[in-house]
Amino acid sequence: MAFLMRAPDRRRLAPALAAVLLGACAAPALDGRVPAMPEIASGSQAKPGWAFKHYAVAAANPLATEAGLNILRAGGNAIDAAVAVQMMLTLVEPQSSGIGGGAFLLHFDGKQGPGAVTSWDGRETAPAQADERLFLQADGIPMPFDEAVVGGRAVGVPGAVKMLEVAHRAHGRLPWAQLVQPAIELAERGFALSPRLHTQLKAETALKRDAQAKAYFYRADGQPHDVGHILRNPALAAVLRAIATRGSAAMHEGPVAADMVRRVRGHATNPGLLTMADLAGYSVKQREPICTAWKLTLRVCGMPPPSSGHLTVMQILGLLEHSTQPADKLVAGVPSADWLHVYTEASRLAYADRGQYIADPDFVSAPSGRWTSLLDDAYLRERAGLIGSKTMGQATPGQPGGAPLAFASQNEQPERGTSHISIVDAEGRAVAMTTTIEAAFGARLMSDGGTGLAGGFLLNNQLTDFSNVPADAQGRAVANRVQGGKRPRSSMSPTLVFDARDGRLLMSLGSPGGAAIIHFTAKTLLATLDWGLNTQQAIDLPNFASFNGPTVLELGRFPPTTVAALQARGHTVVQSDLTSGLQAIQRTPSGWFGGADPRREGIVMGQ
Repeated sequence: MAFLMRAPDRRRLAPALAAVLLGACAAPALDGRVPAMPEIASGSQAKPGWAFKHYAVAAANPLATEAGLNILRAGGNAIDAAVAVQMMLTLVEPQSSGIGGGAFLLHFDGKQGPGAVTSWDGRETAPAQADERLFLQADGIPMPFDEAVVGGRAVGVPGAVKMLEVAHRAHGRLPWAQLVQPAIELAERGFALSPRLHTQLKAETALKRDAQAKAYFYRADGQPHDVGHILRNPALAAVLRAIATRGSAAMHEGPVAADMVRRVRGHATNPGLLTMADLAGYSVKQREPICTAWKLTLRVCGMPPPSSGHLTVMQILGLLEHSTQPADKLVAGVPSADWLHVYTEASRLAYADRGQYIADPDFVSAPSGRWTSLLDDAYLRERAGLIGSKTMGQATPGQPGGAPLAFASQNEQPERGTSHISIVDAEGRAVAMTTTIEAAFGARLMSDGGTGLAGGFLLNNQLTDFSNVPADAQGRAVANRVQGGKRPRSSMSPTLVFDARDGRLLMSLGSPGGAAIIHFTAKTLLATLDWGLNTQQAIDLPNFASFNGPTVLELGRFPPTTVAALQARGHTVVQSDLTSGLQAIQRTPSGWFGGADPRREGIVMGQ
């Protein structure tokens, strides 16, 4: 691959100027082999992709990317940089992730052999007092989703800080306090409110009901502060100073924990169940990553349950391998209708299994005793045989290894409050980390950590990732029902890809986007490693999905002929924003090439 863009040195380039310059650049071509890309959705800026020789950081906000880059320059490694990026995202992208939420992290130690890839589960847990009736009203009917989200009811025990602490203890190099310091300094000094944060604040209604959040994000007239307004967050700075000194203990006990509990349990209209004991008892899970062979020469590694991401992505890719695909996958720069038909049929089959089987492995057994039974070659071949010339509409779950259909299926809920970080350091270590507070602005509850100062951090509403009903009409339990101490199923799909022949790292990638994260990740893997696009071109492609229902296409990105062709095959087509936030770093002959989603504010920096 010959990349036509030389890596810029961004050491002295201000983030705001970088964003302007990046918006004026077009994506680079790959040896002239890629069709012209259509314009990205209205309001987005095209991005050029970035090439680097030694190391790279990709994150959802330029200030966060810069924080990670500076840690690498100071001699830190990929884990160190990830800590700095997450702390900064808490400040500059509070609507998406932060210390009040959870995360999944994949780490590659730069070596080869057993144990080279490690995964940490920092997913939130349900309070011990929670049970399967959490989201049921007195009449047994589930609460409306928008009512369940806002307030304390849906707040889970946060795990992001403790997970990063555990990962840093295992693999970090620089002192923990040094990694938190950049976010402390910027919280005190203030940062310019970004266009994306302003837009989301303007569309948000429930956040204003929380006095702490309203005083921080909004003017006296109830309108959000203007783009460029300097937001200072002294409460968050104080909390981060405590975390820098005491580590995760500052979050899970003492005044910060007490303030979270007070706000959750004391919410006026929708109190929750969080206790000090829940916070003190939270534990990070180090789980065995699932690494799956793909296309003979590749090994794709991802998170095991409670993430459904890797299993569902690889089910889709495996079903495609066993299906007859059209020769023309891209037509005029967008996926063809014939290929989309096969892809969305494979997605229906994969999502049917996802909804049937996948949940917290500490509470639910894998089908046939192992999660990889969902990826067995013979099973995927059998399931792929169900894909015909017309859509199946809605697929039914399969029975991998003859597993009984003991559980009920679960429908999807919306989610928009997530972020992704990809990092490769100079010694070959890598991180793929997806981090979340679930919905945009989480539970719309802001904690000041008991400081009494302005600002603070937002609490998650992660418990709405559980099923809102415990069982179906036949009385079969939903695998992903609420239970005390349980981790809700996730779609987050942090991914590392390796050359199966020599073990070299090839890619780090992931995205926000709720259940659509799976599709965004699958699209990027296919477009880069199968179709020959670079990471930026792959990210730029229109998004598409099926969650075992309608076929969903990114609004304004597909020609009417594509829609008509799908409808002719029986598809119900829905056009939606499908706002991904992909970040990806890919190996090239000369180093690394990074891409960031033009639908959001992320960029890639490195050297």
